[in-house]
Amino acid sequence: MASPGPLTTTAVNTPVEELDITNVYLTFETALPSPQFHQNAHAAASTSKLPQPPDLTPFADPRTWASHRKNVLLFLSCVATFLTAYTSGSYSPPAELMRASLSPVPSSVEPVLAGITTFCVGFGLAPMMLAPLSEMNGRYPVFVCAGVVYVLFQGICGVVTSLPALLVARLLVGVGASVFSTMVGGVIADMYSNEERNTPMALFSGSVLAGTGFGPMVCAVMAERWGDLERYPNMWKWTWWHQVMMGGVLMVAFVAFFKESRGSVLLSRKAKALNKWYEELEKEGYYGVCLEDDQGREKEGENTTGSEDSTDDGDEEKRSLSASATGQERGSSIKRIRWLVKEDEERASLGKMIAVSSSRPFYLLFTEPVIFFFSAWVAFAWGVLYLTFGSIPYVFQHVYGWSLEQSGYAFTAIILGAIVGTTMSIYQQRLLSHPQWVDPAEVITANSTASSLSDAEPPAPAHKPDKIWAFLRTNFPASSPESRLYFSCFTSTLLPIGMFLFGFTAKASIHWILPAMGIFLCTIGILSIYLAVFNYFADVYHKYASSALAAQSLCRNLVGGAFPLVTRLMYRNLGEAKAGAVLGSIAVVLTAVPWVLVWKGEVIRGRSVFAVSLEKKG
Repeated sequence: MASPGPLTTTAVNTPVEELDITNVYLTFETALPSPQFHQNAHAAASTSKLPQPPDLTPFADPRTWASHRKNVLLFLSCVATFLTAYTSGSYSPPAELMRASLSPVPSSVEPVLAGITTFCVGFGLAPMMLAPLSEMNGRYPVFVCAGVVYVLFQGICGVVTSLPALLVARLLVGVGASVFSTMVGGVIADMYSNEERNTPMALFSGSVLAGTGFGPMVCAVMAERWGDLERYPNMWKWTWWHQVMMGGVLMVAFVAFFKESRGSVLLSRKAKALNKWYEELEKEGYYGVCLEDDQGREKEGENTTGSEDSTDDGDEEKRSLSASATGQERGSSIKRIRWLVKEDEERASLGKMIAVSSSRPFYLLFTEPVIFFFSAWVAFAWGVLYLTFGSIPYVFQHVYGWSLEQSGYAFTAIILGAIVGTTMSIYQQRLLSHPQWVDPAEVITANSTASSLSDAEPPAPAHKPDKIWAFLRTNFPASSPESRLYFSCFTSTLLPIGMFLFGFTAKASIHWILPAMGIFLCTIGILSIYLAVFNYFADVYHKYASSALAAQSLCRNLVGGAFPLVTRLMYRNLGEAKAGAVLGSIAVVLTAVPWVLVWKGEVIRGRSVFAVSLEKKG
């Protein structure tokens, strides 16, 4: 509803202004009361100068927004995610040039590569404080403020001349960039239901991996062509400046086109707009709205500004007289109300929210086996992704004799893997929604009304049951939370396969396309793991999902930040084949995680205190 509607007034003798104010909970589904205010005897006769009803269009439920509006926010969010992933990967190629520009010059490049680690630390820890802010004040201000920090310290990275300053600046770049990854999932959850969420999440996940591939590819070209410090002493710094420019343009687009998507924040703003209108009208002498008696019954007498005797016979008589005087139907009455939002009342203080946000992820990590093993699974996958920042240049330069620029082109395999993996994820969800896989009883319930079912037999299936579909419905139900893991059981095996292929085929006697194919397969496996973990946590842990995701995010970023520090040492000491064998073997062991959940998921969830409590409430 865009506005409460045109104002009509009726002069009555009943002193409605003496009624106590009743607080009523407002939801997106609440039907606003009839805007028929009752004129006080001292009110002006004309309503032409009365305050106009507020425009409530900006406060609509994000899940009911038009598709084009959702698509704009999704596009901006995915571009921001792409750019922050681009930032994480673009740091490695010009590391030698950064080392040479520092004073004093570090003895090796490894201390400079610690900038990836500090970036990941900021990226992992900041959401524990920023997420509560976004829940209390909305996504928009947090995105804009964090974006300014991100762009500002990107620029500072390009001008600092000491290693400690560079590492601190990278830490703060990670803090600013973190919201464009961890909170984008929240934006998607704001706008899409569980059934609609897979495609936006697949696009978001694909943006992460595509940006991770584009960053080192582009900056490797820049570092190679502008790496002669005698001819181009500062040109290599465009590896920073072009990111500052892209980030600046992105933030302008965010300020102009991004709309608040946090439902509880929008609902609070809607309540404030309505309450302000009511107050302005009462100043002019117009009191009360026509409210259904059962609307607000939960709050009536509990949160009022007057005394508790507002429910006595005298007040009931006033309500009855007012209702009959205006011709209202039985069951409604004239009341003075103010809207409340339940989430505002239940929300703790900011300090407590930050304390819970900082402690609960660790509690869940060490008390919930599902979260622990899934976090280990996705953290290792993310570590492998960050390992490519060092392993791809090292292998293709030392084994195949490529230049830095040529080795940068090898990151194309990650980009292609992200595109193919995203496409696969979208079509996998469509297959899971196939009418013959979904339980026919659920289809009947969804597509039939109660009246038609009471008078007619359930319709016959449109297709003759197939044994394969029947087997899938019986043993792998599409409605189960574990359905999020069915396809990842197979696609996640591409991670160890890719690691073995990359390690054992990285030889001068073997064509470079085979190790590149290994990187391609690894990327598809990593994306499927990332998407499965996010969707499964969201489905199983509901309101605790943000804490569960924060736990895996912290593990993922800490492991991802540590891997680049040991990449060169590992490949130098073990060699390509042994390094690939070690990493591939660990990936094989962790690939058992989704299989165990698919097999025993219901039993394991039954032992989870959090999951059981949520199922009972559901």
